Amino acid sequence: MLKILFVCTGNICRSPIAEETFRRAVKARNLQREIQCDSAATHAYHIGELPDHRTRTNALEHELTLTHKCRKLNGEDFSVFDYVVGMDNYNMENIQSISNRSLGMTQPQENCFLYRRFDSAIQSKSTKTPEVPDPYYGQSSDFEEVYQIVSRCAEGFLDYLVEKHGLV
Repeated sequence: MLKILFVCTGNICRSPIAEETFRRAVKARNLQREIQCDSAATHAYHIGELPDHRTRTNALEHELTLTHKCRKLNGEDFSVFDYVVGMDNYNMENIQSISNRSLGMTQPQENCFLYRRFDSAIQSKSTKTPEVPDPYYGQSSDFEEVYQIVSRCAEGFLDYLVEKHGLV
């Protein structure tokens, strides 16, 4: 079973919607027995809380219900999850720092990367990978933009996993 962890700063906006859109894509391809996912925060701002009400409202508009309670990324996650997927470069720096402290490693892990690497709307894969923008200080349109981005990424990432791991 492949285990995927989506990570953002507070685990209340981007990573919970990434988790749920990915879970929906997995279910649509009937791969629930092969792939599980969760999400976490790099910071402990909202531990135990539901996702931001604007994220939950946006999710409901797309027939998704978010019940995830915020949790913080910890060193054990690197041995439990096969992939740790960050939403922006700041998250990736924190993921690497937590990994370094827990595993004693100093090089980037190949199973940790930015989610927009799999965004089909990005024309050139040779440029710097864009980030999933943080909608926290924005408007409802910003939450919709994040939903659209992570939905595209879910399909691209799932295609990658199916090919790389020979899933059917």
